[in-house]
Amino acid sequence: MRPAVQVALLGGSFNPPHVGHLMAATYVHATQAVDEVWLMPSWQHPFGKQMEPFEHRVAMCEALCAETSGWLKTSRIEQEPGLSGRTVDTLTLLVARHPDIRWSIIIGSDILRDLPHWKDFHRIEELSRVMVLNRAGYPAPNTLGPPLAEVSSSLIRDLLARGEAPSDLVPARAIAYAREHGLYGLTRTP
Repeated sequence: MRPAVQVALLGGSFNPPHVGHLMAATYVHATQAVDEVWLMPSWQHPFGKQMEPFEHRVAMCEALCAETSGWLKTSRIEQEPGLSGRTVDTLTLLVARHPDIRWSIIIGSDILRDLPHWKDFHRIEELSRVMVLNRAGYPAPNTLGPPLAEVSSSLIRDLLARGEAPSDLVPARAIAYAREHGLYGLTRTP
């Protein structure tokens, strides 16, 4: 019997994706015995935050994946009709659709304070292994790894709004895509 494929899900708005996402995915793949990490952009934000269109955020995530040797992938599962953007609903669908995969969920320690607002977090823990990564500035017990980069999509959007290039925070392929499509107020390149 073939062992189950181990997949870790890294969800978020990816508005835009940045080196912190890439570092988290790389750390988990390198240290947590997972075969693949799937970036899972939100179709809509469960708390109603404004985001660039889904297709653009997916394309920028795919640009991040191009930086790896195939273990990092982008999932479009959140665009499935009837999904609410809640992790438990998405995970329930993935488990039903891929019973041969063993799932993990990656969250940062900065998210721990939000868990009481998550729908059925106990069910998420039943369906998957929850990995809490140590995010810089958000110390918490029982987190995995060293503190990850202190970077966020909102910081990047603020830099872009001020006309500053966040080239050390966003992988080159992702920022090139954003520029090519005029996202985040960037001047569109021909």
